[in-house]
Amino acid sequence: MNTRRNFLLRLVLLVATLVIWEALVRVFDMPAYILPTPSAILMGLYRGISSGLYVEHIWITLIETLLGFLLGATVALTLGIGIGLSRRVEYFLYPFIVMIQSMPKVALAPLIIVWFGLGLTSKVVNAALVAFFPLMVNTIVGLRSTDEDRLNLMKSLAATRGQIFWMLQLPNAMPYVFAGLEVAMIFALTGSIVAEFVGAQSGLGMLIQSMNFTMDVAGQFSVLFILSMVGLLLNSLVAFARRRVLFWDASQKSSGSVRSGAKRNEAAPAPGRQESALSTS
Repeated sequence: MNTRRNFLLRLVLLVATLVIWEALVRVFDMPAYILPTPSAILMGLYRGISSGLYVEHIWITLIETLLGFLLGATVALTLGIGIGLSRRVEYFLYPFIVMIQSMPKVALAPLIIVWFGLGLTSKVVNAALVAFFPLMVNTIVGLRSTDEDRLNLMKSLAATRGQIFWMLQLPNAMPYVFAGLEVAMIFALTGSIVAEFVGAQSGLGMLIQSMNFTMDVAGQFSVLFILSMVGLLLNSLVAFARRRVLFWDASQKSSGSVRSGAKRNEAAPAPGRQESALSTS
């Protein structure tokens, strides 16, 4: 019941915001090239989807994002595990990784376009560069946050380094890894769009650039709305995988217990009702 009420309140808030936006633009007579009305944005969204233009570019950006996410996640997990388990690897590699990460990706994107061309590869590489660092840092932190008492216990039981990693350190780091994956997925989408801004033959970023040249601001807002929905969908997929994989995690159990407790409280009768029922009997 509370979930349904919260959903309705969220929907009412969204509709009220759109109505106020529409009214303010019409009352102050703002030009369409500065701030279009929500109705104009919806019309641009409808025309783009019905013509098939948006659908084609959505798939291209989605493929770039997913491939960049997979590449960045693979590199991040590999480096994160190596740095998290070895101080020597951290000493030699981590400063160079930080230096590369400190470079603005907007400045690197033209070089990546020159090296890998205007096709899919340059977008995947740029998305991977943007996505890998937060996941790598989370992996390092997760591996190094292992409880010392448990670690000493496994060493006292003559556990090998592989057994300690697979049975203790990796399960302990998984919540951190999935938190990094959620951030990395959104960053991969951002990286692919930045690369499309610099130079691309297709994709939502290229579409925004072309609409900017023609002053189609309503169309740009409609593409931005699509990007926000794509980001929300991708983040929800990672969150769904986290709930499935980390069913044993304390945070997942606590959220589940809160929901189940709320349901029990709704189903249980009030104390006053119980007393009245006893008195009538």
